[in-house]
Amino acid sequence: MTPKESKKKEKADREFQKKFKFEGSINVLTQMMVDPAVVEKRGGGKDLPVRRGEILDVIQFTNEEQLLCRNSQRR
Repeated sequence: MTPKESKKKEKADREFQKKFKFEGSINVLTQMMVDPAVVEKRGGGKDLPVRRGEILDVIQFTNEEQLLCRNSQRR
């Protein structure tokens, strides 16, 4: 990883922590794939736009119906 890529990732992580008021280090608990048969959904506010078959990093299990995730662009 180049220093430029490293800085981009660090900046994305800081923005993530600020937006979601997430304290501490970001640890990926698991990865999951969006169902290939799902209807694609636009994001809005704090909802992540999802695409069919996309791989997401699960950061935190917030409740039974929602997860705190990020996509490959670290959003």
